[in-house]
Amino acid sequence: QVQLVESGGGLVQAGGSLRLSCAASGRTFSNYVMGWFRQAPGKEREFVAVINWSGSSISYGDSVKGRFTISRDNAKNTVYLQMNSLKPEDTAVYYCAASPGLWVGTMTTNFRSWGQGTQVTVSS
Repeated sequence: QVQLVESGGGLVQAGGSLRLSCAASGRTFSNYVMGWFRQAPGKEREFVAVINWSGSSISYGDSVKGRFTISRDNAKNTVYLQMNSLKPEDTAVYYCAASPGLWVGTMTTNFRSWGQGTQVTVSS
């Protein structure tokens, strides 16, 4: 399995921006579909964004469309999540996930490898 380490979380005011990074190691990064999910206290883990190996296929959760952008750099074995116009309801632990294949959809159960998560807190 691929190992994933997220970074870039923190505290930001509403309307601000953050960029999360997820560094992968252990396998050929370009063989993996990469995703971002989040989980707020007391809530289920929620799909945020997913990107295929080349970046030609991308999908976003409804709550982040138009505000968040997922991208990847296969040369650096890293996937990013640029988060703009942040809202207090974006507060959550953000997880990076990976699964081998061309496309695996947006369900958490389809992703085999997970990072430890990084906290994002948006103050009002």
